[in-house]
Amino acid sequence: MKRKIDINSFVAEYAIIMIFIVLFVAMSIFAPNFLSGGNIANVLRQISINGICAIGMTFVMLTGGIDLSVGSIIGVSGVLTAMMMLNGVHPILASLISLVLCTVIGMLTGLLISHIEIPPMVATMGTMTSLRGAAYLITGGTPVFGFTEGYAVIGQGYVGVVPIPVIILAIAFAIGIFFLSKTKYSRYIYGVGGNEEVARLSGVNVHHIKAFVYAVSGFCSALAGLVMLGRLNSGQPRAGESYEMDVITAVVLGGVSLNGGVGKLSHVIFGLLIIGVLTNGMTMMAIDDYWQRVVKGIVLLLAVGFDRFIQKNQQKAD
Repeated sequence: MKRKIDINSFVAEYAIIMIFIVLFVAMSIFAPNFLSGGNIANVLRQISINGICAIGMTFVMLTGGIDLSVGSIIGVSGVLTAMMMLNGVHPILASLISLVLCTVIGMLTGLLISHIEIPPMVATMGTMTSLRGAAYLITGGTPVFGFTEGYAVIGQGYVGVVPIPVIILAIAFAIGIFFLSKTKYSRYIYGVGGNEEVARLSGVNVHHIKAFVYAVSGFCSALAGLVMLGRLNSGQPRAGESYEMDVITAVVLGGVSLNGGVGKLSHVIFGLLIIGVLTNGMTMMAIDDYWQRVVKGIVLLLAVGFDRFIQKNQQKAD
């Protein structure tokens, strides 16, 4: 029995890393120029926006929730910041206003979920739809451009050979990993996801925790939107559409349970890398975009199935 528990734990802990290594080697063989320095930097830059969102999504999913509004918040934060800069607001102030506003939106969504008990999928789907509509209303459905060109450094600049979006991603992950592994507050997050009623009886303010994690998700999505604004050098009302699929897939691949209470942010990095390498490799092999969507959908199903398989095995072992 002890051996079975050890095997299950080993698979749950290291399977994602082994999958990444196998995929990386396969793409190195079959995708032309995959291992070039420029392409590796490109992969890291491509996953940066999804990666920043994935940090917030991890916080949410650890409590047993889900956030479908991340893509819409990317779009809203970008167009809001662009519009403010066009109207003479300093870029830093415009960015801060967007970050604060989107954080508040996330917090309010969390309060709706915790106080009114709207299911997370329904609440965030409503937020997703409303915010996307707001992005189109703000812009009239057209891109916003003409603001200061210096803002592009956030999405396009480099420090040495390292893209700035990758640096932002690394800093955000370092802060997130520290918070979820070294702070007392993290135990409340895992506790709510593990058993909400037990956490409540233990004195944890569940309403506060849920408002907090959705606020974190709103902040991270807004930050990703600012990076995308710099990358595109224009505020696009369609920015971030369907990003929630890749973000959720990466987080689930990283071992974060859909039921909450289980997962490490450090492993989500490998989930992101798998999605990034897979997308980049398929593009370099000239695989049609429609087939890429099919593959990503299958990967999500496999990730969820694997999560359930591991959980059932561990429950039987216990």
